Amino acid sequence: MSVVGLAVAAAIALSGCSSAGGGGGGELKWEDSPISKYTSALWGEVDQAAMDAQQAEIEKLVAACMKDEGFEYTPNTNNGGMMISSGTDMEERDTEEWVASNGYGMVQTQEEMEAQQGEAEEYVDPNQDYLATLSETEVSAFYETLHGPGPTEEEMAAMEEGEGYEYNWETSGCYGAAQHETQGEGQEAYSDPDYKALFDKMNTVYTSAQTDPKIKELDRSWASCMADAGFADFKAKQDSFTLISDAQNAIYESMEYDPETGQPIGDSKDAFAELKQQEIDVALADFRCSKKLNYAQESMKVQFALETQFVEDNKAELDAMLAEYATKK
Repeated sequence: MSVVGLAVAAAIALSGCSSAGGGGGGELKWEDSPISKYTSALWGEVDQAAMDAQQAEIEKLVAACMKDEGFEYTPNTNNGGMMISSGTDMEERDTEEWVASNGYGMVQTQEEMEAQQGEAEEYVDPNQDYLATLSETEVSAFYETLHGPGPTEEEMAAMEEGEGYEYNWETSGCYGAAQHETQGEGQEAYSDPDYKALFDKMNTVYTSAQTDPKIKELDRSWASCMADAGFADFKAKQDSFTLISDAQNAIYESMEYDPETGQPIGDSKDAFAELKQQEIDVALADFRCSKKLNYAQESMKVQFALETQFVEDNKAELDAMLAEYATKK
């Protein structure tokens, strides 16, 4: 997991921001974290408008690249990503009303999944008419030019064994080249061997926070509150997320799927509906206990203290990295 991913995971696990019971109106905010000031300088500020603009530029570059390689390509405005939530949405999620209807927002009922599938079936690839004019061999060449050859059999086997796969934009086709050009040099800092030890130390900041004595004590208080609410099996805040996630995965694994369409066979509505209610019950108890303990603010105090120490101990190297890789404005 990258340092950005760890930062997000830490924010969820420690503070329980959004539907897990936030900061009780405290003064600390995650965007003010000492480390985020460096990562933001590397990767830039991220919001939906910025993501949309960047994706439009990527698609434009991809189309030019594919043309140079002898293929037609119509920019796909449906590519790209959606942010999990905006600031306004996060504020909405951090209310008891939202939690009472959505829990953590993790579990989808079968009806919701079927509605999403219907939307997916309505999706039209703007390149499908062009692809229909190509032979099977030409279609394969089209996608290899677009995305690169993909992992080798050896790399796939390694991933199945749990080993990592190192992405290389230079072997990832027109998309890899376009993303590299658009996203800037800041993305390369993480893979630079000169800064590997620095990022490794940065990652330990987040893992250390989760085992900090103050967080352990906070989790004990949280677990006691959850037990009073009827949930006696939790030891730490992350356990509530894990319970629902594992239960959802168990339902997926128990389902049978059509080998041709990949769609589930049979009716799992009752199982998903029951799990959704369980999620809401757990999340509501979590929300109330977290608010009572001011969990987000207390955990951020620990997190920010560790981050501040990390920055003080590694400031010269952090500044050197920014000087080399900071995103050009």
